[in-house]
Order: sequence, then structure tokens, then C-alpha cells
Amino acid sequence: MAYKPTLRAKYETEIIPNLKKQFGYKSIMQVPKLEKIVINQGLGQAISDKKLIDIAINELTAITGQKAVKTVSKKDISNFKLRKKMPIGVRVTLRREKMYEFLDRLISVAIPRVRDFRGIPFKLDGKGNYTFGIKEQIIFPEINIDKISKILGMQITFVTTAKTDEEGYALLKEFGLPFKNIKKN
Repeated sequence: MAYKPTLRAKYETEIIPNLKKQFGYKSIMQVPKLEKIVINQGLGQAISDKKLIDIAINELTAITGQKAVKTVSKKDISNFKLRKKMPIGVRVTLRREKMYEFLDRLISVAIPRVRDFRGIPFKLDGKGNYTFGIKEQIIFPEINIDKISKILGMQITFVTTAKTDEEGYALLKEFGLPFKNIKKN
């Protein structure tokens, strides 16, 4: 039998039946699922320090287990000393097994290491997708704190097949994302 990540097994055995009952779906195909997780680091400081991009690529690759790619600027902005096609960020898109593995590590290991953590804010985009920011990459155990040259933040986006925010919230809550208790719209 092939390896199956624990969160994927949980999705198939627990989350699908729970969401079917909660929203009254008639088919498994109607149940929203997690399509991908996109991790993005915007590095405006990389304009003056070129080595920052390579450091960020190595760190994001270590965190996700998948090679990170650099993002480049689309146009010139003279006020920021920015030229077209200059590297200004790093991103990774995770799907399937790597996505479930990353989500498992994020929920069980990384988020509990955030100082003074009171839950992640509830703010979906209107189509069931969710993005939240992390201020420092050192919450991930894959990062060696002694080798850090600069504290970098990142944006993590969960892309779901949910049609509404309510369905997306229910799906992410079932996976175990620690939302704040107050549900604000």
C-alpha cells in the first residue's frame, strides 16, 4: 500500500463526512477540498542585498521540502530603485502529499511556537480561500536559528474549492487551523 499523509487520511475518513452532514451535500464531489498551499516571501531589501534571495530560497526549500523559485518585478519603479525583472521575492506552490505534510507541520509544530499566540485571524477572500502572514521564519524547526542573517516574514495562502467563505472556514477549521474564537466578517 502506498504512503498516505495523516491529514489526507483524516480528510477522507473524518472531514468529508462531517462537511457532508453540516452542509447537506449529496455527493462527495460537492465537498470542498484543499487544492494547494502557496508560500510567498516578498523581499524588498533584495534590491540592495543580492544574497538575500539565495538565502530565502534555501530557507523556504528547507521549510517546504520543495524547491522555491524567485519572483521578479514586472515594471520599473524609480522611487524604489527597482528595475524590470529584478528578483524581489521567493515563492513555493505545494500540492498533494507535500501540501498535506506541510499543513501538518504548520499546525502541529510551527504555529504553536509563535510567541503570545492567540489564534489566526478569520478573514477569507470571499471565495473560500485564506491567507495569513507569519512575521518570522524561525518558528519552523527546519531553520537553524544560529545561521539566520535576517528575520523574514511570509504569506501562506490556502486555495480551496469552496464556493463561499463559510464552506472554506469549515474546511480549514476541520483540518485544525487555530482560528480566533471571535468570528468576524
